[in-house]
Amino acid sequence: MCLMQEEVPRQEVFLLHDFTKNSTMSGCSPFKMRLVHLDLKGAPPRVCYLSEIFPLFRALGANGLLIEYEDMFPYEGHLRLLRAKHAYSPSEIKEILHLATLNELEVIPLVQTFGHMEFVLKHEALAHLREVALFPNTLNPHKAESLALVGAMIDQVMALHPGARWFHIGCDEVYYLGEGEDSRHWLQQEPNTRAELCLSYMEAVASHVQARHPTTTPLVWDDMLRDIPEDQLSGRVRGTRPHSLSPPPASRVPQLVEPVLWDYGADLDVHSKVLLVEKYRKSGFSWLWAASAFKGATGASQALTPIEHHLRNHMQWLQVAGSVPVDTLRGIILTGWQRYDHFSVLCELLPVGIPSLAVCLQVLLHGGFAENVKARVENFLGTSSLEATDFRSERAGSFPGSDILNLITQVSLHLCSSVDALLERDRYVTGWFSPYHRRRKFIHPVMIQHIQPQALRFMHQEKPCQPVVKCLLVSEVKL
Repeated sequence: MCLMQEEVPRQEVFLLHDFTKNSTMSGCSPFKMRLVHLDLKGAPPRVCYLSEIFPLFRALGANGLLIEYEDMFPYEGHLRLLRAKHAYSPSEIKEILHLATLNELEVIPLVQTFGHMEFVLKHEALAHLREVALFPNTLNPHKAESLALVGAMIDQVMALHPGARWFHIGCDEVYYLGEGEDSRHWLQQEPNTRAELCLSYMEAVASHVQARHPTTTPLVWDDMLRDIPEDQLSGRVRGTRPHSLSPPPASRVPQLVEPVLWDYGADLDVHSKVLLVEKYRKSGFSWLWAASAFKGATGASQALTPIEHHLRNHMQWLQVAGSVPVDTLRGIILTGWQRYDHFSVLCELLPVGIPSLAVCLQVLLHGGFAENVKARVENFLGTSSLEATDFRSERAGSFPGSDILNLITQVSLHLCSSVDALLERDRYVTGWFSPYHRRRKFIHPVMIQHIQPQALRFMHQEKPCQPVVKCLLVSEVKL
């Protein structure tokens, strides 16, 4: 999921004035491709909402989409158990792709094939393919069945994306790799290493894509490659191979994949990123991508998007792009995570992150956040302010989903604290309607008159949220 970044306070409100005062503009984006990431593993948008939001994406400066399907893809046959009960149908996938084409948004599908495999390995029928038996996040790279499984997943997704120029195979945060029984046995054989194990499997998956879909290039998240020495990345140093993987004489990973360098921090280390780009180029990678974040990277339970954090992140990426040879970075993916992983709670919903996305895309397009860029963003969103406190009112905007932003802002900045105050500090609640009483569902009838009025007020404030959310987002929440 690529989300190991610093967290920011959940309710913190950021101001953008300093950026408009100090920002300069180049007027030309160094990123030819600007992809918006749609993470579908939590509160996936309805197709009708995508039909409204895609034109805004395009108007703001996006020209592509990275669609991470997870269990929202309509897998068939022996893979049918992977699909959620509310997964998109094949016709809905085709409609999404049609809408993307109408809005000149090139689609890159993403299927996790190594780490973050919880939606696959949680199933009892596939649990034997875990790297570590207790944890469902990482696939065992030694089993031939593992490669066959992800190959079938890739092929089914590609069947509905026949013209895709790129296919993202994930491969990030492969936690506990090397700790499974098969891996420990393999690592005891000199000169095998954990890095070699990772490269071997990554190469096998990428080779499958190349063999079955020769006009499609695999993308991979880069974090598992960062600490691998240059000579090992380039194939000048090799160990043996896991028994289920064919043994080419040298690593072909640099010839097979294009790494996506991700960093979502507000204080991204530009110099280190430039050095990493140089290392990858020397290792033989012809093309690289960047990945920023417009939401979903500042806390697993974040409700409101801290725009300033994401603005800073994109300003730093612009510095990186300006410090490396022209066209080294093919494009940038603006990630918008819905969950940190398959089992976590939701972070910001897509409509809540739209103002941040608008700011970030316009920054990439214009090279800064001067006053006229801020005015353009406000015009696109139909709002007179980008400050979080103003999203509680009609100033939240007129963009698709602005009602959700308005209501969630109200809940986050006011209702939550009010409910907490009632439950934790009201003497009638703490004395006669404590967690003990609520679990056992009993209360002194006399005390109801002291508690009920405020409780009903809170229920009235929350009720308007429900139909709006249900209209725009798939209502079922999967586990």
